[in-house]
Amino acid sequence: MTVLAITEHRRGELRDVSYEVITAGRELADELGGELHLGVISGDVDGFADDLNRDGVDAIHTVDYGEEFNHDVYAQAIPQLYEASGADVLLMPNTVNGLDYAPAVADDLDLPLVTDSIALDGGDTTEITREQYGGKVETTYDVEADQYALTIRPAEWPKAEGDGDAAVGAVDVDIDEDAIGSEVTGFEEVGGGDVDISEADVLVSIGRGIEEEENLVLVEELADALGATLSSSRPIVDNGWLPKNRQVGQSGKVVTPDVYIAIGISGAVQHVAGMKGADTIVAINTDPNAPIYDLADYGIVDDLFDVVPELIEEFGGEAPNL
Repeated sequence: MTVLAITEHRRGELRDVSYEVITAGRELADELGGELHLGVISGDVDGFADDLNRDGVDAIHTVDYGEEFNHDVYAQAIPQLYEASGADVLLMPNTVNGLDYAPAVADDLDLPLVTDSIALDGGDTTEITREQYGGKVETTYDVEADQYALTIRPAEWPKAEGDGDAAVGAVDVDIDEDAIGSEVTGFEEVGGGDVDISEADVLVSIGRGIEEEENLVLVEELADALGATLSSSRPIVDNGWLPKNRQVGQSGKVVTPDVYIAIGISGAVQHVAGMKGADTIVAINTDPNAPIYDLADYGIVDDLFDVVPELIEEFGGEAPNL
């Protein structure tokens, strides 16, 4: 059986999920005893194909049409790629773009669709695991169809590495230009858009425990001392203390830094969904039973207003007087 995984790019750069779908797709293809093919649509398809030619990829199919993501183009191109590649399984990223076209494509191909997958187990019957009720419950679905579509949650699989020797070829798809109802004319970053927390190696993240906006200077000083980027849980953003682009979680950004320092964050499932992929998690919270400690590698059960100043001084900074 052949797995066709669709990659994603924005503003001339491949998104991390493009390399993650390779890992997930290769695992599934191995369990199904088949091949992994990639679909690359729009933009610098030749350059993207070179970057995506990683270990485990058998073939890469490119569609050179347009520069940026367009729903109407993807909704037409992907079914044709699926047929041309002889695929049985269509794997797509569970992103804003992916969820835009995935239902339309699955409907066009008459494929059952399971979204937001966090684990895959192929075999006679493919088992797909996803979360429900805000991450409180994991549910496993048996997919009995021979052909099906699914989307995978970003940051649940590691990015593929290693050089590959996949066959790369352009696919001549038939795009009905009259069916294209929109085009990208530009990008406008939301306030604070100069910082992309999803690209940070070290994140210092703050939650309700900071108590007041004036106290943010404390964690800002720690972030400066560590050469880290400041992020937060949703309540901080809802209060207007930090811009939306700093929010980690289900309704914010998914991050996978080398180190994630959670300060005054209890660890609600919505927040955990956005940061559990960090390599090392450090938690500072006065509540020893806080859920954040269930996944923290290191924990300090103490008042952040006592701990953070000491950390600032330890790393060469100067703690502010609050």
